[in-house]
Amino acid sequence: MAGGALKYRHLGRKSSHRQALLRNLVTSLIEHESISTTWPKAKEAQRLAEKLITLGKRNTDASRRRAQAIFYKPVELLPKLFTELRARYLTRPGGYTRVLRIESPKEDQAPSAILELVDGPRDMRFAMTAKTLVRERESGDGIRELTARNVRKVTRYRDGGEEELERTVKAIERTERNDERRAQGLLRERVYPAKKR
Repeated sequence: MAGGALKYRHLGRKSSHRQALLRNLVTSLIEHESISTTWPKAKEAQRLAEKLITLGKRNTDASRRRAQAIFYKPVELLPKLFTELRARYLTRPGGYTRVLRIESPKEDQAPSAILELVDGPRDMRFAMTAKTLVRERESGDGIRELTARNVRKVTRYRDGGEEELERTVKAIERTERNDERRAQGLLRERVYPAKKR
């Protein structure tokens, strides 16, 4: 049927190759919690990753067998899926992954993206929100509505999310102060070079 609804992206591969590619991407995602790939691959891998984490939340023998059939490294990743990730996403009703578009790192200019697990240690939006909070607090104008909404989003399902965000903000402030001092010291050395003996 010409012009019919596309149920999934074919990614220019035959079925077995596409399934192997998606299994490999999801295995890497669960292992590293953040991967960089092309945008269409990330969107397709996101669908499979969401289903896999839902299987992890069910925690039955049947769900373990289905998850084992998807992973390329089941011995290493099944315990992580059914313990750490299950506990992290137990209260979250969905949306366990996030796709962020990035500038293409390759010469072919293919649309690239980062696929990451939300509320994890490598959560990009959490870090960006903390950096934005630092910048807005320094400006003295107060926190904008968009930033307040992002703070609610990144701390909503995270255990101890607000305290962790404040710790991250303070760490970024310390780092920026140290960088500023270092830059002033370098500037002083350029303007007034140390006398050679």
